[in-house]
Amino acid sequence: MTRANPPLSADTLPGPDLPVRGRRHPWRWIAGGLVLLLLALLVRAFAEGNIRWAIVGEFLTAPVIVKGFVWTLLITFAALALGVVLGFAFGMMRLSANPVLRFASWLYVWIFRGTPVLLQLLIWFNIALIFPTLYIPGVVDMKMVTVMTPFVAAVLGLGVNEGSYLTEVVRGGILSVDRGQVEAANTLGMTPGQTMRRIILPQTMRLILPVLGNSAVGMLKFSSLAATIAMTEMLNAAQRIYFINGAVIELLFVCALWYLAGTTVLSIGQYYLEKHFGRSHGGRA
Repeated sequence: MTRANPPLSADTLPGPDLPVRGRRHPWRWIAGGLVLLLLALLVRAFAEGNIRWAIVGEFLTAPVIVKGFVWTLLITFAALALGVVLGFAFGMMRLSANPVLRFASWLYVWIFRGTPVLLQLLIWFNIALIFPTLYIPGVVDMKMVTVMTPFVAAVLGLGVNEGSYLTEVVRGGILSVDRGQVEAANTLGMTPGQTMRRIILPQTMRLILPVLGNSAVGMLKFSSLAATIAMTEMLNAAQRIYFINGAVIELLFVCALWYLAGTTVLSIGQYYLEKHFGRSHGGRA
């Protein structure tokens, strides 16, 4: 039989003047010190390394670099818009009652999500070897080499690839909406299209918005792959400069600073969009 502990009395309790000491965490201070030491070593290495920072400052606002960054932004937003449109279209096809539409959507995801994006860029850029002409009766009849410019190939390659990933994201977002809301909309006499526009898609947007924000940031970085198909975006412009002046690391740092600026702005925009769409779900206005 265990013995019960004796009851506490007022004499055994600590007095009000007893000092309160917090727990000590020496390993936190040690870990923080190591991180600061590592950062200091990195800063010292970059400061004392063979990097001509004056050249970085000189080319940071060079017209050819700024123009290349503008092309980078155009590729990013055009490809992302195409990816979002394809993602929503094929995402809803994945949930269609039509087996042909479901199979077509599955095939699209299987092909474009299962092959490297760089490979897809190269295929789009050389698509004229398969389709010499772009012919739509009564609409267009042109040589494919004229249509498939580096910009068009970059937008198609990046956008179609991104759409294959967003297809699954959209499908998951639609499935996460409570089926009771759909049934309630049907009870109120809403058509399937009205239910999709007014009930399902607004909630789906709120759920997949963080993914779209990450996709925008990723697309800005993936746009550098367009340099492989002679698209004059920022990285390609920097390469053409350092092939001449030999300032390789300096021009690469210029590109890095511009990419960091772009991703920072996109991250801030993502924050405010999430805040806007989350207002009706407990977020602050």
